[in-house]
Amino acid sequence: MTQTSTKWRLLAAVVAVSAVAFLLSPRPPSLGPETTGDAALARAVRQAADGGAHRGLAVALIENGRIRLAGVGVTGGPASSPVSATTAFEIGSITKAMTGMLLAELKVPAGTKISELLPAVRFEHREVADATLAELASHRAGLPRVPTTPKLLALSYLFNLTGLDPYRGTGPRELLADAASASASERGQVSYSNIGMAVLGLALAESQGVPYGELLRTRILQPLGMSATAVLGPGDPLPAGRAHGSKANGMPMDPWRGHGYNPAGVGVWSTARDLAVLVKAVMDGSAPGAEAAEPRFADTPKQRVGYGWFTTDFGGRQVTWHNGGTGGFSGFAGFDRAAGRGVVVLGNTDASVDALALRLLGADPSDREDSLPILMLLVTLVLTFSPGLEAWFGRRPHELTAAASKVLWGLFSLLLAWAVGPWSILPPVAWALGAGLLAGGVLRWRGLSFAPAGPWPWVRIAIPILLGIAWLAL
Repeated sequence: MTQTSTKWRLLAAVVAVSAVAFLLSPRPPSLGPETTGDAALARAVRQAADGGAHRGLAVALIENGRIRLAGVGVTGGPASSPVSATTAFEIGSITKAMTGMLLAELKVPAGTKISELLPAVRFEHREVADATLAELASHRAGLPRVPTTPKLLALSYLFNLTGLDPYRGTGPRELLADAASASASERGQVSYSNIGMAVLGLALAESQGVPYGELLRTRILQPLGMSATAVLGPGDPLPAGRAHGSKANGMPMDPWRGHGYNPAGVGVWSTARDLAVLVKAVMDGSAPGAEAAEPRFADTPKQRVGYGWFTTDFGGRQVTWHNGGTGGFSGFAGFDRAAGRGVVVLGNTDASVDALALRLLGADPSDREDSLPILMLLVTLVLTFSPGLEAWFGRRPHELTAAASKVLWGLFSLLLAWAVGPWSILPPVAWALGAGLLAGGVLRWRGLSFAPAGPWPWVRIAIPILLGIAWLAL
């Protein structure tokens, strides 16, 4: 066989493997043509989305007391259907605004120390035990964003690589145990904390002798008629006809179910219609605990915080808001009281909807627009193409164990790139080309010896095989 024919065969192999790999490449979501509700609002939503990595969006726009509703795109999942204003989404940290409203509604003294409402919890650090309800509600207690326990760190890594729920198995008992061992720093300054808001909600529920979900339902949701908003416990079914979440690169994500974090937004579902009722009632002051939205404490020169709500200057417009993000969902609820306008946007990917929502409000979204993830782009390109480049231009292996090790690490690198890469920005065909490049380079290896060489030769192949099996199992 001539050298020229060999090159053509290798090129054909690269093309063929790339074509097959393209069928398995990441599939970043995009908005389809499906539209429900107010057609004019739906057109405005598509324009404001500006080509973002969204699969489905449910939107409510409140203007001078009138609510308009629309849905664009699809729910995803095995029985995908058009999104509407009654489609249930995970709302994530939008729940924190309602937890803040509970503090204002219950009239529990805001200066009450958390240890007074949770006497059974043995806090290891006095500064945490002395944190007040007002400090927890405004993220000024100094608690970390999340506890840095080995379990949660491990689940967080698995979540990023596989879509697993990082909060799984975290009930109130586990949450309070994590809070008891946590330390606080920079108390008095605004430092966003999921664990702090979760502790606040559980403490308020303890003070009333009911679970958090029941407290929120009876004091906020039922008075407003928000019947489609659900706080899920460990055995509760997911909402019927719900949206299915994914990363912006297309990887499906598990729903979050750790009910200990319910007050911070884990396991809470709602609809654009329900949240529009909430936003309208907070705007006009008729909602229970509406005063929680009043800005009380300085965060930055442009931002102040109330109880769970933020108020930010966006290009001269004072917008009171909270956003939410879970593994596969993003959301925003806010209003500009001076303009008499409010908005709710719910999406079923983790791509932020903040800028979209601010555009619908007529506010300047530049402070909330995502910057280009240069580092992640570079990492993804290295993970995608370095195995193939190594196979073509690196040192050629001469025995089977070394070859197998290189192939397995190459496959691992490609799988990692598939899982974490920003494929809504990078063209997915790049991943397929990386797979083809690896295949072509491997086919160039000739004359491999089946007799393993060196001390402990099979260890070199056993380790990547075991790691590869573990990765594929996950």
